[in-house]
Amino acid sequence: MAKFCSKLRLAAAWSCGGCQLWAILLLQIFVLSFVVGPYLATTDGFNGLWGGANNLPGVGAVGLSPVVDVDALRLRGVNLPAPNELSKLLLACNSLPPRNLDLFPSLRDDRILIVLYVHFRPEYLKLAVSALSVVNGINETLLIVSHDGFYEEMNAVVESIRFCQVKQIFAPWSPHLYTDQFPGTSPGDCKDKDDAETLGCRGNPDQYGNHRSVRIVSLKHHWWWMMNTVWDGLEETRGFNGHAMFIEEDHYLLPNAYRNIQILAELKQKKCPYCIAANAAPVDVRSRGERFNQLVAEKIGNVGYTFNRTVWKRIHTQAERFCKFDDYNWDITMWTMIYPTFGDALYTLRGPRTSAVHFGKCGLHQGYSKSKSSQCRDSAMHLGSIEEADKVPNIDLEWSVRKYPIRGSITQRYFGERHIHLQGEVRGFSGHGI
Repeated sequence: MAKFCSKLRLAAAWSCGGCQLWAILLLQIFVLSFVVGPYLATTDGFNGLWGGANNLPGVGAVGLSPVVDVDALRLRGVNLPAPNELSKLLLACNSLPPRNLDLFPSLRDDRILIVLYVHFRPEYLKLAVSALSVVNGINETLLIVSHDGFYEEMNAVVESIRFCQVKQIFAPWSPHLYTDQFPGTSPGDCKDKDDAETLGCRGNPDQYGNHRSVRIVSLKHHWWWMMNTVWDGLEETRGFNGHAMFIEEDHYLLPNAYRNIQILAELKQKKCPYCIAANAAPVDVRSRGERFNQLVAEKIGNVGYTFNRTVWKRIHTQAERFCKFDDYNWDITMWTMIYPTFGDALYTLRGPRTSAVHFGKCGLHQGYSKSKSSQCRDSAMHLGSIEEADKVPNIDLEWSVRKYPIRGSITQRYFGERHIHLQGEVRGFSGHGI
């Protein structure tokens, strides 16, 4: 995997530097023939990237390059551009087995998958990976890292991991791979609050007059692609019915996070029948927990949220509602459109002490740059100073559950001004045919 990704980086550099196309094609032929081909030949079939069953229409058969058949997808109403050379290489990379199999040849049957959802904040990712390296039990499971496109700095951080099995997946239709056409920005697209009629540009604004912002809408589309791929599109997770914990590049897991989540995933079935998930941290990311001797059932937060395939199947039945809701935030979309369809089962179970910390002050909404990376870390939080109680499991199996009722407007209560001023922009995506 490491050698392949090194070649992948080289291919990306060539394509960006204007090298002749034949060099990229030769590299692709080499990769598909000698790296991907033998692996695919040993599988029962390639499980599609779009969340369906084996042999989905539009997905390559065994022994062939796992490149989506764009024409077949268009017949199903999915209007995608033809895969470019880098996108094809990323699709091939997604089919490779995990790295570090020589160091960790087997996984525990009671494993909790850890899925790390990343964009382009390499300084954040270094901290997140450093924290993961000392999490108790990390060597027992598979770490899946989902990238929104391909970035050399992000890939290098993940390739350095030696503490567990790790598999990288790359969103092949990320707008970051299509810089001059949809799903990136096409010539003539309207921007911000442009008036299409006055300027003669193309666009379908959201309810607030915002045209599609490529960087922003990719957050929600990457999340949905990641979920479909993790649960239904990978050989490594086919038939896996356990729980998966989802974190992001600005989430710092404490050493006891994995063991606590294992305990909570088991306890929620017995102690919290209205809980569909477990969480490593409170919904209020500023909170460190109440520190009383009780478990907590509350609204599902977005730090270390953990659920199983049964919950995913229920989410997936609401795909149309998720994709058509006029908001680019995946979490607001889930709480506004998806979780309410679950009836009273709207809660997550967590401990009274946080097992994960949100450490980033500069979110993806504000943007990120190397020049201000040090300013974006939470200086008030000493990430290296971890209390002894957070180094070992600290959940008592006999604790009762304290339930915090969910009242009022979900989005306004928990997201406030961010929702009022920044919602929307996904709707503009539909103006291009998706």
